[in-house]
Amino acid sequence: MTKAEKIQFTINTLQDLYPTIPVPLSHKDPYTLLIAVLMSAQSTDVRVNLITPLLFEKADNPYDMVKLSVEEIQEIIKPVGLSPMKAKGIHGLSKILIEKYNGVVPREIELLEEFPGVGHKTASVVVSQAFGIPAFPVDTHIHRLMYRWGLSNGKNVVQTEKDAKRLFPKELWNDLHLQIIWYGRDYSPARGWDLEKDIITKTVGRKSVIDEYYKNKKTLK
Repeated sequence: MTKAEKIQFTINTLQDLYPTIPVPLSHKDPYTLLIAVLMSAQSTDVRVNLITPLLFEKADNPYDMVKLSVEEIQEIIKPVGLSPMKAKGIHGLSKILIEKYNGVVPREIELLEEFPGVGHKTASVVVSQAFGIPAFPVDTHIHRLMYRWGLSNGKNVVQTEKDAKRLFPKELWNDLHLQIIWYGRDYSPARGWDLEKDIITKTVGRKSVIDEYYKNKKTLK
């Protein structure tokens, strides 16, 4: 299989499996998405989706959020982990949104990255999912799968993002980054991975990864 054929097979399989793509984090507008993505760092989407309704009941816009103290925000979001840092980020970015942007979330990655608690991945998710602007946020699932599929060298997420943007058509980026995340969770997890169910890796995967999988399987028998 040529690299172009591998890419096409991957795209086709993901589109067959996920013709309609659920968005992992519950939100109703760019601001609530921004807060949810910030909260999801080193936490699970399931946990974040349990906590955001409690926070948004008190404040679902920057004007109400700054009325809460950092400590009050921290108390609500404690279950998602790293709450002191995240609470400061949520309060701080809400204040900046009001002062600099009249409470409106900007559509540019570079501007979003200037907010406290907002890194490149968070900014990319927001422009992609809230505004439909092509971006390719790389999380652990995408990083792992791009390596398993032999489409990136696994060096770091910056390189993985570059490779993904270079290999996949721009008009598919926003769908693909979500499809790959769901695929990683459903068929190609880090733990408890069953290659027989993972049709993409089985078909186009890096030889060394597949060899290692079967070697480990033999050892466990």
